[in-house]
Amino acid sequence: MSNDLVFRKSSYSGQGQNCVEVAHIPTDFQKSSYSGHDQNCVEVAELPCGAAIRDSKHPTHGHIPFPSAEWDAFIATARTFHP
Repeated sequence: MSNDLVFRKSSYSGQGQNCVEVAHIPTDFQKSSYSGHDQNCVEVAELPCGAAIRDSKHPTHGHIPFPSAEWDAFIATARTFHP
C-alpha cells in the first residue's frame, strides 16, 4: 500500500481556484481475526493517516475514516477489554 493518499480536484474546479479535494480510499478492507467464517462484522482498512471502517454486510454503502490519533485511542481502549 502507498504511504500517501493521492488527492484530486474535481474536474469542475477552475484553474487556480480553491476547492475540496478527494482521495481514493484503498479497497483492501479486512475482517478481524476474531470473526467467524461467513459472519457479518466491521471491516478495517489501514490508511497512511489512520484507518477506515465499513459494514461487511453493505461494503458498497461507504466507510467511516478515522485520523491516526482517534484510531490509536480506539485500539488502546479495545485492548483493555480484550488483552
